[in-house]
Amino acid sequence: MPSTSPRTLGPELVLAGRLGKDVDVLVVALSTSEDGLELVITDDISDDALASELLDSFEAVGATGKADELTRIPAPAALDVGSVLAVGLGKSADIDTERIRRAAGTAARALAGTSTAATTLSSLDLGAAAEGFFLGAYTFTEFKSSLSAPGPDAGPLARVELLVASPRSREAKAELVHSTAIAESVAIARDFVNTPPSHLYPEAFAARAKELGTAVGLNVEILDDKALEKGGYGGIHGVGKGSARLPRLVRMTHSGGKRKGKKVALVGKGITFDTGGISIKPAAGMENMTSDMAGAAAVVATVILAAKVGLALDVVATVPMAENMPSGTAQRPGDVLTQYGGITVEVINTDAEGRLVLADAIVRACEDDPDYLIDTATLTGAQVVALGNRTPGVMGTDEFRDRVAAISRAVGEDGWAMPLPSEIRRELDSKVADLANVTNGRAGGMLAAALFLKEFVAEGVQWAHIDVAGPAYNTSGPFGYIGKGGTGVPVRTMFAVLEDIAEHG
Repeated sequence: MPSTSPRTLGPELVLAGRLGKDVDVLVVALSTSEDGLELVITDDISDDALASELLDSFEAVGATGKADELTRIPAPAALDVGSVLAVGLGKSADIDTERIRRAAGTAARALAGTSTAATTLSSLDLGAAAEGFFLGAYTFTEFKSSLSAPGPDAGPLARVELLVASPRSREAKAELVHSTAIAESVAIARDFVNTPPSHLYPEAFAARAKELGTAVGLNVEILDDKALEKGGYGGIHGVGKGSARLPRLVRMTHSGGKRKGKKVALVGKGITFDTGGISIKPAAGMENMTSDMAGAAAVVATVILAAKVGLALDVVATVPMAENMPSGTAQRPGDVLTQYGGITVEVINTDAEGRLVLADAIVRACEDDPDYLIDTATLTGAQVVALGNRTPGVMGTDEFRDRVAAISRAVGEDGWAMPLPSEIRRELDSKVADLANVTNGRAGGMLAAALFLKEFVAEGVQWAHIDVAGPAYNTSGPFGYIGKGGTGVPVRTMFAVLEDIAEHG
């Protein structure tokens, strides 16, 4: 990391009951219904005449209200702001939390260079608007010099006044604190993913995770390469030994205290750069493999969030970190390694390394006797082939898999439950070891990887595996509250699952 000092991750978010004197832009929403274009604005800001004037102005410049459409007009004299920005919500009947979150993000990205904005989106859903504005305004410019860094007139939105009916209410204040904490943790994960491998390698990643974890009261333990080799972590050591930057295993523990209920284990793949090893990847696009630690980033951010909000359950994150490089000390196709816990694996393809480090971490995590285990990783290109760039694949024990997938869709991260066919498992049999790390064909690659991991999950543990190979890193254009680069997926899914477990068991 270029600096370990705290940085501003997003705009300042405040509650307001009316427009402040220093507001530059008012953000409102437009939607459509059978009656035509509709304006979403609060009574405290606008009477019927002003609302009608605004609506007429937006119609005059061609606004349609379709989802994420932006239309900006000069503010009427009755409004003490410079301009009014309308963001489309689409059909009124289709408006939900995620639509509001995306609209807020779209508006935030459009307001770069703005000092202060106010919005009525918060009157529809305060939490969604807060998260959307915070994450939509997120930028990562840590490695830009004065030659290319945005100046003060082009920097991210600095402050958002969230207009609500009762800004002093406990409920509104609590919701804003909760949503801000979630957004900040997603931004922490994004920062990790966006930091280049020249600066975020296993040792540096572990040190930064420890710094952030101890700051919120987590107990943090780091195993270095010598401890990993001595402890029998054959997967992590085998993957990491090809690099001069040697592997680490980080353990971060949040205690639920006297109110604690269930125990949840989190595991995330932390390959800080993946060349594929001896089974080297094509050069085109390899620079995006800086994101191969996005699962680890999400897990670290999630356990930090659990500590921040004081979740009443025990959460233990087990995070393997390694760099997969080709060298004279790298593992070879055909090698056999012994995973932590004793299972032997024939390494057919060194580019299927993520499952090897995850297997060690899963076994170690299960030694804590968790009730639930969630692992997440940018694990397979097959996830993108099967589900695209925005839909995580969720596999695992049936009941918990479906629970995680449903919660993921509810928070807008859109996880989709996938099966674990027994016929694919047979293809992981090895002629020389207990398992092979890949099958002989390409069919069902995402499912085969999950079936491999299943072999290391202890009996009786409710388990979900979230493959985010596509969703964790956006290489196309920005959309909603997602910019290019790290997205922070699936932090919000995992945290929502933790909250659900804390409440319902």
